[in-house]
Amino acid sequence: MVLAMGGISKNRVKQALRSVFRVRSWKLFLVLVPLLFLTATLLRFGHLGMVELRDKVLVADEGGDDAEIMESLAELQRYTMTHIVVNVVESNGAEMLTFGTGPFYLEHQYAKKAMAELERAENSLEGAGENPNGNVFKKAAAVCDALGQKYGWGYSKPYIDCMQSELAKYPGMDEIEDYKRAMIPPTALYRQEFASPIWCVGWAGLAILICLILIVVIFIRFLIWMVLKITLLVIKK
Repeated sequence: MVLAMGGISKNRVKQALRSVFRVRSWKLFLVLVPLLFLTATLLRFGHLGMVELRDKVLVADEGGDDAEIMESLAELQRYTMTHIVVNVVESNGAEMLTFGTGPFYLEHQYAKKAMAELERAENSLEGAGENPNGNVFKKAAAVCDALGQKYGWGYSKPYIDCMQSELAKYPGMDEIEDYKRAMIPPTALYRQEFASPIWCVGWAGLAILICLILIVVIFIRFLIWMVLKITLLVIKK
């Protein structure tokens, strides 16, 4: 009686093994591998689309048209929020994976505002004789103009940094009211970054979902195979 029950149990386990593994795991792997390549390709397209729109923002920033800048920023934000954008950014000298555009700067808008403030302060000091060193803004500009021409800075952040560095060489600058009015805007105001969802509806999202389902199925099949194998070993004993 015990032997008969043992035989029945053993047959049922074997039948379960056959039903579970009717579709071979290697066939699932054959489906999974090209699907992973397809998913990576779709994610690459999402990244390239983001880069194209981000470059459009930077071109608009260089052009200086505020309306065009706002429109291109809105377009980039809409795209990033509706696509899975995988990006590699550098942070403190190390590269890290992120979902989104990563930080970028409206450098020309920053330089435009900074130069306007410096020019305003320069005009207010011109001929006023408020600084014993003379018009320090013109002196700093003379140095930075030469360096900017040499290194091709233009009126960008390196030029502004040069101006601030040159102005800091003159004593008592922090006490001059006109210099206080030349408020260089912080770069954080011109820093932009948009985050993308980790998953969203779309071709890339669908491909990721199918890959995850296949991976889970393969893993579960492996666990079931292990459990049934162990059960067979126990029954044989």
